[in-house]
Amino acid sequence: MVKTGMPELIRYLSQSSLHGLQLSTMDVITSIEQLILGKDQQQAWNAPKAVITPPDGRYMMATLAAANDPPFLAVKALVLNPDNPQQGLKSINALVMLLDSRSGMPLAILDGNWVTAVRTAGLSAVAAKRLARPDASIAAFIGCGVQALSHLHAFAQIFPLKQIRAFGRGLSSCKEFCRAAEKMGFLVIASKMAQDAVHDADIVVTSVTLSPQLIPFLDAHWLKPGAFVTMTDLAAPWLAESLSALDRIIIDDLDQEANMPKPLVDSALVCGDLTGLVTGMVKGRCAREERTAFIFRGLALGDLAIAGLAYQRACQNSLGILLEA
Repeated sequence: MVKTGMPELIRYLSQSSLHGLQLSTMDVITSIEQLILGKDQQQAWNAPKAVITPPDGRYMMATLAAANDPPFLAVKALVLNPDNPQQGLKSINALVMLLDSRSGMPLAILDGNWVTAVRTAGLSAVAAKRLARPDASIAAFIGCGVQALSHLHAFAQIFPLKQIRAFGRGLSSCKEFCRAAEKMGFLVIASKMAQDAVHDADIVVTSVTLSPQLIPFLDAHWLKPGAFVTMTDLAAPWLAESLSALDRIIIDDLDQEANMPKPLVDSALVCGDLTGLVTGMVKGRCAREERTAFIFRGLALGDLAIAGLAYQRACQNSLGILLEA
């Protein structure tokens, strides 16, 4: 572990520097699970995310998490603006600040888009380890942007995937995603309809961009027995009345959910959260034919886990730019 002490310099880690770390899915899973277990032992903490939703469709969010081991505190600020692509910008932009959790001294500034992508896929992977069938070979992606690519790389390392199905409303992003999957050696099918992609898939990943104009169009009844679905998009594109077709639903944080004005899903359908799943207090998949789901807003501990891991690896490999504190 890197000694934090009283540094005189702050390490800036750009997206290119962070990509150079080449963290494996198991590295990410281990880091997230360590902090979840730390939370259960009252050695790590996360606050409910703070959200601002102006009437123009922007989504502004901030997360806060801290731990004693490793002794880090992470704050992430993120803005999602559906109008950004019209200006040649990414829909989501974010920044993460890492501090020493004891002294409060600043340690690093990290590209938040990279942290968000890796963290989100990492949280899905932690859940999928326990909720998906280990022999999953067909994965469907509804939404083909950054999160789809991040999840593809993560799941390809922990499941024997052979076939990838893609459905996206953005033609260019869908083509880019399909090319990336083909380069990884998968048989890729670009589906004309969402139902065609979801039908008979072992794993389904939905990462549809949120907007006030979004009308739910996905039906959980399309999922085959034994399927696992991870909903990174607050389940917004799913027909709420269809979610009762799922046998087991896990969310990321029951405490956080209790502080949200609008629930992700009917609480009567929720079996528990990610902490319960990792500690074993909540059962994962109980039968081969169960339809299981992970529906989540994003867990601040995940941001901390990824930012802390990235900072430690960057220090070990002398990556990033050092700035005066």
